Amino acid sequence: MAGSGTAHLRGDEALLRVEDMVVEFPASGGRRVHAVSGVSFDILPGETLGVVGESGCGKSTTGRAIMQIPRPRSGSVHFDGIELTSLKPEELRRVRQRLQMIFQDPISSLNPRRRVREIVGEPLAIWDREKGEEREKKVREVLEAVGLDYDAAAERRPHEFSGGQCQRISIARALMLDPKLIICDEAVSALDVSVQAQILNLLEDTKHRYGLTLMFIAHDLAVVKNISDRVIVMYLGKLCEVAAPDELFAAPAHPYTAALMASIPVPDPTRGTRKEGGHLEGELPSPTDPPSGCRFRTRCPRATQVCADEEPEMRQVSGDHYVACHHPLQPLVPRQEAAADA
Repeated sequence: MAGSGTAHLRGDEALLRVEDMVVEFPASGGRRVHAVSGVSFDILPGETLGVVGESGCGKSTTGRAIMQIPRPRSGSVHFDGIELTSLKPEELRRVRQRLQMIFQDPISSLNPRRRVREIVGEPLAIWDREKGEEREKKVREVLEAVGLDYDAAAERRPHEFSGGQCQRISIARALMLDPKLIICDEAVSALDVSVQAQILNLLEDTKHRYGLTLMFIAHDLAVVKNISDRVIVMYLGKLCEVAAPDELFAAPAHPYTAALMASIPVPDPTRGTRKEGGHLEGELPSPTDPPSGCRFRTRCPRATQVCADEEPEMRQVSGDHYVACHHPLQPLVPRQEAAADA
């Protein structure tokens, strides 16, 4: 398979650069689940990259594969000058001090038998850092940075906290080793709307306080728009579109992105959907037997024979806006001009 191209990658200054990453899982009958197929993207230092798409598109698998859980079948994951896919287990373990993850379910990601001070301080204990009073001071500082009272929370266990509080504990644990990049896997999807806002504000505050770079995986488009500097849209293990959030929402170039925008509820009973003409039909294809060419063609109203015969590659729409589509909703930059800009 040709992949989705690398025209949207921005050079060597990226903190994280993923190129042609493939992740597959064995299935019954000797088949394979094509979870992620030739995905390429990068994240600059201090940037927040939003990753969106419907359930089953490969968002969480992409985040976990960057952490090498599981290791990709092929492709490159270059983080902070190091190629992660070629590292031995002990070398990878050391690199993960600078590359942390906040998991989707905050409660199940915390050890129910341990107290909060033990959970948050465990990374320091594993790496034998900040012993005794210094360790307690660091745990206190980080817990208070995420909005938890150390004296009230330190001796309690996870089941004594709400979902939002458990997510704060997870964020505190991720901050303990002073990482450069944190991957947030649906970090607010299981929380109430009011708590979501608190966690999002917390992530923004901690990002600026600790100089973090974030990869924010979500299916809530409104959340992604508010927190992201750049957004990538995924469908069935492939990238569809890459753009800044304001441009993506104002003028989506891929029919799938337009359909996602149309699905956003409008809080006005006298109006229809947010955008017209973006409704999807048909079922999501099986990842064990994805369609040839463009994977979205079986549900796309603009599909033609070329969509079945050839896989589209990333092409420039404008500036930092790229789309992988044979029949985009926005005009493409001519190849000659795009090559000159590159």
